Amino acid sequence: MSTIALVTGANRGLGLAAAAAIARTGATVIIAGRDEAAARESADALVAQGLRAEALTLDVTSVSSVAAGVAEIGRRHGRLDVLVNNAGILPEATASGDREFIDMAALIATFETNVFGAARVTEGFLPLLRRSEGARIVNVSSTMGSLSDQSDPESPFYASDVPAYRASKAAVNSLTIGLSKKLADSPVKVTSVCPGWVQTDLAPGNREQAPTTPEDAARVILAAATLPEDAPSGTFIDVDGPVRW
Repeated sequence: MSTIALVTGANRGLGLAAAAAIARTGATVIIAGRDEAAARESADALVAQGLRAEALTLDVTSVSSVAAGVAEIGRRHGRLDVLVNNAGILPEATASGDREFIDMAALIATFETNVFGAARVTEGFLPLLRRSEGARIVNVSSTMGSLSDQSDPESPFYASDVPAYRASKAAVNSLTIGLSKKLADSPVKVTSVCPGWVQTDLAPGNREQAPTTPEDAARVILAAATLPEDAPSGTFIDVDGPVRW
C-alpha cells in the first residue's frame, strides 16, 4: 500500500524537491498549492519521471480551501500518511517604509501563512492522519526561529533583521512541541526541520547567495517524513542532527 504524502507550497522550490524525494520512496505525493495550474504542472512533471503524484488546489490561509482539500483527500484516499507543512513567506524581504523594529503588515501576513496556515492545515488533516498506521507531520521551520540562536551573539543568525519571520518560526516550533504532546498516545510523530539557507525565491537574491540546493535541503524533510517507529517525536533537526530550541 503506497504511502500518501501531502506537501504544501509544493509546486516549486523546496516543496517540489521534498515532494520528489518522498515520491522516490514509492509514495504517492500530493502537490498542494494555491495556483491550480502550477500545482498540476508540477505533479505532471513528477509523473513524467515515473513517480506517483497528484495535484491539489490548497490555500493555507483559507478556511474553506483547507476544508475542501481535506474532503478531497478523504474522497481520494481515505487517509493521509505524511503531512509536510512547507508553505511559507518572507514579506519582510521586500517591505518598505519606516519602522523602528517591525513592519506590522509583514508580521500579520507572515503569521497568517507560516503559523496560522500550518496550524489550520494540521488541524484539518489530523482525522485523516489518525487513520494512518504511523503518520508523520513535518513542520518546515528554521534555525532563525531558534530562541537559543536568536540570543546567542556567536550564532551566524544573531544579527538577522527579519523579526516577523523569526517569530513565526519560533511559533511553529512551539506548535511542534505542543502537537507532539497531544499525539503522545498515538503512532503519529511530529518534527520541526531546518532545511538551511536554500536556493529558492523566498527572498530576493536568495538563489544567488544561498549555499544549499532545494534537492540537498529536502534531505532533512525526507528524514522526518520517514522516521522509524522508535524515533522520538517533538524534535527540531537539520541535516546534521538536533537543533537548539
